[in-house]
Amino acid sequence: MGKTAFVFPGQGAQEVGMGRDVCEAFESSRRVIDLADELLGFRLSEIIFEGPEDQLRLTANTQPALLTVSVALLEALRERSAVRPDFVAGHSLGEYSALVAAGVLAFEDAVRLVRRRGELMEEAVPAGRGTMAAVLGAEREALEALCRDVSATVGLVELANVNCPGQIVVSGTSEGVGEVVRRGGEAGARRVVPLEVSGPFHCSLMKPAAEKLAAELAAVRFRDADVPVVANVDARPETRGDRWPALLAEQVVSPVLWEDCVRRLLAEGVDTFVEIGPGTVLAGLIRKIDRSVRVVSVNNAEAVRSFDPA
Repeated sequence: MGKTAFVFPGQGAQEVGMGRDVCEAFESSRRVIDLADELLGFRLSEIIFEGPEDQLRLTANTQPALLTVSVALLEALRERSAVRPDFVAGHSLGEYSALVAAGVLAFEDAVRLVRRRGELMEEAVPAGRGTMAAVLGAEREALEALCRDVSATVGLVELANVNCPGQIVVSGTSEGVGEVVRRGGEAGARRVVPLEVSGPFHCSLMKPAAEKLAAELAAVRFRDADVPVVANVDARPETRGDRWPALLAEQVVSPVLWEDCVRRLLAEGVDTFVEIGPGTVLAGLIRKIDRSVRVVSVNNAEAVRSFDPA
């Protein structure tokens, strides 16, 4: 009997208007959105549904917005279906949605944490000092070697997201990332695409954010998980609540090992992945890792209504 994993997207999946139809169709979803507005003390729902896009793109808004819409979709799915996952995982910010799904974090705590996480990540590195780039076609080991060389000679640059074979994101100083853009071919890259981001996420330049986030995490209750959560930093299934404050602080400065997480889920017998949240980013990455698995994206009211767990 195959197993099911619920997976949750991270930053980059957002779009103005996301979640509007599910909140109109399902009372449970509406309650999640209303609760986020109340807890944060401003109309996050307005930014989610109406924009403007530049406001939604601000990291301190994007993070609670994506978490809120993902949990709103999850609640709608639970309202309609008795499906229970065997595992959960999330990509970067999506890890917080996964922790809510697994009963580790209360939504109330998660939405406050990711708002603060977004603020801290924006503050950690002055604008223009750091950036990120997507490296397409390179081997992981060759790219790691290039990053080490560039870090030693030009400026810090590290792996930030190992998404799927042939798609790795690097992060670091503007000089270091710029050098990888120029020299990517040495690691076998077909193309290196600079990303429009507000900072160098998931690298050691984020240490100030990780240290401050650790203090916020220490004040929150983490329960033991109802189902194992496969962690970004080591791709291991975790059920102990007391492990998560350290894992989430480390995640800010460590690469998101998404390919490793998916391969771990496959090794655990998962053959159905249900992506819960805006867009279809994770569905695309999972199919590039293993074309044989079933992948379903639950990203709007129609997808909730038509969901078939079989």
